[in-house]
Amino acid sequence: MNREVFDQGFEHISDTAAHTGNFCRIYALATAVIASASVRGLTAGSNAFTSVPLPAGAYIDGQFSSITLASGRVIAYRADRG
Repeated sequence: MNREVFDQGFEHISDTAAHTGNFCRIYALATAVIASASVRGLTAGSNAFTSVPLPAGAYIDGQFSSITLASGRVIAYRADRG
C-alpha cells in the first residue's frame, strides 16, 4: 500500500460493536476474529464474510464498509477522511 493510505487515519477496534466507514485495511494488533464485515465490490449476496480468524500481525486489504469483531483488537485504516 502507498504511504498516502496510512495518512488517511485509522480506527482502533476492540469491542463487538459494528464500526462503519470507508476502510481499506484491517490489521490485527492481537489475535482477532472478525464476526462480520461488508466488502464493497463483490456481487450481491456475497459481500459479507463471517467468523474470519486473523492472527496477530496479519492484515486483510479490501474496501470495507462495516467491521464487527467477535474478539481481539484491530486497526481499521481509513480509505478517506470523509
